[in-house]
Amino acid sequence: MTDTALIDTALKSKAWPFEEARKIMKRYPEGKPEGAPVLFETGYGPSGLPHIGTFQEVLRTTLVRRAYEVLTGGAPTRLVAFSDDMDGLRKVPENIPNPELLAANLGKPLTRIPDPFGLHESFAHHNNAKLREFLDRFGFEYEFVSASDRYNSGAFDAALADVLLHYDAIMGVMLPTLREERRRTYSPVLPVSPTSGVVLQVPVEVLDAASGMIAFEDEGRRVEQTVFGGRAKLQWKVDWAMRWVDLGVDYEMCGKDLTDSVTQSGKIAKILGGRRPEGLIYELFLDENGEKISKSKGNGLTIDQWLTYGTEDSLGFYLFREPKSAKQLHIGVIPKAVDEYWQFRGNLAAQELDKQLGNPVWHLLRANGGGEGAGDTLPVTFGLLLNLVGVLGADATEDQVWSYLANYVAEATPQAHPELKALVAAALATNRDYIAPTLRRRAPSAQEAAALRALDDELARAPADATAEDLQNAVYEIGKREEFGFENLRDWFKALYETLLGSSQGPRMGSFIALYGIPETRKLIGQALEMAGDAQVTQDR
Repeated sequence: MTDTALIDTALKSKAWPFEEARKIMKRYPEGKPEGAPVLFETGYGPSGLPHIGTFQEVLRTTLVRRAYEVLTGGAPTRLVAFSDDMDGLRKVPENIPNPELLAANLGKPLTRIPDPFGLHESFAHHNNAKLREFLDRFGFEYEFVSASDRYNSGAFDAALADVLLHYDAIMGVMLPTLREERRRTYSPVLPVSPTSGVVLQVPVEVLDAASGMIAFEDEGRRVEQTVFGGRAKLQWKVDWAMRWVDLGVDYEMCGKDLTDSVTQSGKIAKILGGRRPEGLIYELFLDENGEKISKSKGNGLTIDQWLTYGTEDSLGFYLFREPKSAKQLHIGVIPKAVDEYWQFRGNLAAQELDKQLGNPVWHLLRANGGGEGAGDTLPVTFGLLLNLVGVLGADATEDQVWSYLANYVAEATPQAHPELKALVAAALATNRDYIAPTLRRRAPSAQEAAALRALDDELARAPADATAEDLQNAVYEIGKREEFGFENLRDWFKALYETLLGSSQGPRMGSFIALYGIPETRKLIGQALEMAGDAQVTQDR
């Protein structure tokens, strides 16, 4: 494949990263002036522990960045991960220790509040470290920028002076969007109180834009101080616009809840002599109850949770798909994401180029400069592993799982199958914490018991080396027999899942039997038939 063929195909691709990248090409038809790198930005508010909603912006923005590099044949780019850690803490998050420590420091900049975990310089430093830890683990190429560092060092001083110079014009943008009560106290600039250290929401009088001098009321007295050197910060929408202009941001995406903010910040950016960046407005993630995920509530998934019950690849896959559609984000979506990732990865190598560019895995493999792995497959699905460990129980061990995998997989060792090793660990954790406590095997009905006896007879006659397909066919044939009275095969398989596995859904039974082993499967059938007998005795009594 030539670079020309790739570029020509990508220019017509309907994959959303390429559609987004073409926006930047329209912004700079001849490339960014003087060969400067196109600047991508992601924003993060460290008022709570990072969850996947914060991480996904870095991943999705990186995918657009890589797509742009493909379309332009390698034009230079940068990615800035910006932390809004100069913000004042508005409320205490529900999912952190020592909440009284934060409660005593409400209103102060996040970098000036002690770390309730006792590990870092401040609360913001702790949360920033958690975000960077994962971004580094995933291999992202990015530059981390702290708002506090920029404000405190004076790097934003010139931009702050420009805001003060255009104070009235910015107020003209913002005031019509506010309620009457809010208008009376609104100011684009939020001074930090010299006495309490709190970020104040008070009216401000501009005394001298060049020196940054302002006046405001603080605890009943008039204070005159400069906004430079970390003594003030900007109101959110003004801050966003100032950052776009000062840093020269060309692309930034955001959630649907910030749609109006994009419009207003875009107007302010124009007042400041710049222009709003290109970007995608994506739908927000919801929890399992359909409610918006909140860092302060802690009702979303943390990055650590996904990596405990799934894999990095599956996380990337789930975040890639349909960014403009709302999706639930909870433990229950992980198994499907794992298996779909490997399905798409297995299909990739044989696809035509245009189909490859629409395959999420093509983009994910290149997100961090890679590209290897197209066509790889796993010998078992994650769903099948979950069914296996479900039968083994909450106390199942990795050694047990690998011993069963030897029935089904050549060279069944963690060393020979490192990708499978990660899934075994995830399956055991998922089973221990979520599946095993809910599994309940029911007694089979009389017709189901008869069918199970027939299946047991078939398995007793099956050779030890029977293939998964042979075993699946045997299961099919029994379900089709009129004497057992199943209206359709779905009812037969549901009966197998509920009586043998304790779940309403499950795997291809042929694959499960081959993995679990014929003798062990017969034991499961025997246990189910014993339950049927006990149920009949109870009924007779």
